[in-house]
Amino acid sequence: MFNSYAYPNSFQQRYRCYPASLINKTQLESGNKVIMPPSALDRLAVLHIDYPMLFELQNPSTGRISHCGVLEFTSEEGKLFMPNWMMQNMCLEEGDLVELKNSSLQKGKYVKLQPHTMDFLDMSNPKAVLESTLRNFSCLTTGDTIMLSYNKKKYYINIVETKPDSAISIIETDCEVDFATPVDYKEPEKEARDEPEEEEETEAKFVPFTGVGNRMDGRPTSFSAISDVSKKKSVGSASSSSVPSYHSRRPGKVVFGSSADNNQVGAVKAFGEEIKQELPKEEPTFQAFSGKKYSLKH
Repeated sequence: MFNSYAYPNSFQQRYRCYPASLINKTQLESGNKVIMPPSALDRLAVLHIDYPMLFELQNPSTGRISHCGVLEFTSEEGKLFMPNWMMQNMCLEEGDLVELKNSSLQKGKYVKLQPHTMDFLDMSNPKAVLESTLRNFSCLTTGDTIMLSYNKKKYYINIVETKPDSAISIIETDCEVDFATPVDYKEPEKEARDEPEEEEETEAKFVPFTGVGNRMDGRPTSFSAISDVSKKKSVGSASSSSVPSYHSRRPGKVVFGSSADNNQVGAVKAFGEEIKQELPKEEPTFQAFSGKKYSLKH
């Protein structure tokens, strides 16, 4: 046997690890169980190891630890076959040494999972998917990154927390599951608020004929205040001109030197000339005591 150790009432061995794909055992990829040599079963039987058999895996080079179950005892002596994702999780390369020893884990009560991608939570029923896929797992270890296969797609999930211990058995147990924010989650970007446009500085300009007209006979005039009419005319001329609209300006950009003010003053002046021509001439009215002065001689 390759690098074996003899401990009373315990099993501890070192094996060369290889990916399950080398022996066409691709079903191993959907769980965390390994294939051990037949000699391991003989040793475990003598030690009366409790079922289900669970093991602690350790990378001697890095000290990284995880846990696993066993699927069968059919590998060549000195070799251990495991899922490829597990080798990546343990930082192991093909042919590296890995240390295996039996372990007794408590039944899990709580586990917190962190999917690597948002699409895992977009499933119609993530809980049902977990119940189905985790049947191929014997245990979970805090700090591991496991891989679940569903609908021909691989989902990587971090084991953030487990209770009551840092490693738990999930065989025939009711375990509360919680989800952490997925690794690829990004906070929604806040919409940039448009900067308030600075009002254009306008100079006060003289506008003629802004008074109210009165007739001599007391009746109301037939036209409104010139200031109101001139505003309407100026709006019409501004809309038909090539002056850019405020709404078409880019946020934060201030436009100076607009020609709108000049057009408006020109329109008011022209309208003032028209009003001058339309104003009725005043007719002479009776004025009392406007005759000549006479003196009476006695």
